[in-house]
Amino acid sequence: MQKNELTLSGTVVRGDDFEAKDGYVVIENGAIKEIGEGGRKIEAAIEGVIIPAFVNAHTHIGDSVAKEPDFMPLEKLVGPRGFKHRILAETPYETLVYAMKDTIEDMVATGTQMFADFREGGVSGASALRDALRLSGGNERLHAKIFGRPVDGTVTDDFNELFDSVDGIGMSSVADYPMEDVKSLAAEAKRRKKMFALHAGEKNAEDINGAIELEPDFIVHLLNASQQDFRTMQDKDIAAVVCVRSNLVTGLDLPPLQQMLDAGLILGVGTDNVMLNSPDMFSEMEFISKIFQLDEREVLKMCTFNSAQVLKEAESVGSIEEGKKANLVVIRTDTPNMRNVRNPIKGVVRRATRNDIAAVIYEGKVVK
Repeated sequence: MQKNELTLSGTVVRGDDFEAKDGYVVIENGAIKEIGEGGRKIEAAIEGVIIPAFVNAHTHIGDSVAKEPDFMPLEKLVGPRGFKHRILAETPYETLVYAMKDTIEDMVATGTQMFADFREGGVSGASALRDALRLSGGNERLHAKIFGRPVDGTVTDDFNELFDSVDGIGMSSVADYPMEDVKSLAAEAKRRKKMFALHAGEKNAEDINGAIELEPDFIVHLLNASQQDFRTMQDKDIAAVVCVRSNLVTGLDLPPLQQMLDAGLILGVGTDNVMLNSPDMFSEMEFISKIFQLDEREVLKMCTFNSAQVLKEAESVGSIEEGKKANLVVIRTDTPNMRNVRNPIKGVVRRATRNDIAAVIYEGKVVK
């Protein structure tokens, strides 16, 4: 075995079709060098069910400073001048940074290798997330895509500085701001070749047409969207992201997942606000699988490859293919929870937890 080589063996969930076959994966210099079927003489291998590491397509990790608030209407919880925004406004910068640092470490521990954060607070908010990543060693263990927004949701004096500090713009509902301001941000994001995304269809359907009109890269939630909305999104190449556990906590409807899939949308998954849910993609998979009873491969793809497609990163991550980055999770099959599982993908999707992880690998390095 070469110095920079690592070999994994067991059941490999490989390719964009997520076929599960016995075999091995050879990693060299941070990338997947070889995928083989069947047995071979393996030295010091990590063994188990080998899956792509998770891609969490929608988070708000600044909420880490105020976990498990009382139940309240969505508008009072996360709307403009609501509970969340009051807490963020009064939280010292250092406290915010260290709370986000804890969440980043939790994501690494549960197998997430990329996450997209809708970061409030303008330039300062984006800087806080970068500081949290630095303190956690996160840049060497996972990748963050920062979707920022102006402090007050409108075009401000720090406009240029904001775009320089983020990967894209992530807004709440178009109903929360003057439409012309949101249109200006969307147009500027496209001009600068930055991503643009926003929430819509969470409380009702009133903001969906306005969101689609902006032609964002993706829309989050869409609980109240129609089949026609999904067809329009498909025509305009707009992806969707669902956050099922978050919707359950806030007492809202469940997203029409099957209609989204039937329309051919690229459908990713996020864990949403850390104040409401842990950023654990194992939990999100289990909820989706058991509530909607989708094919287990479809659910795993939504949490890995599809989410990578949503974030325009699928050429390098999200599935197990030769030449892609070696961002992988290996699930043990000898734990009390996983022993006697007959279908490895069903076992991973429906019952695996962080306690069943044999290794988390980010760009060829074992980080857990």
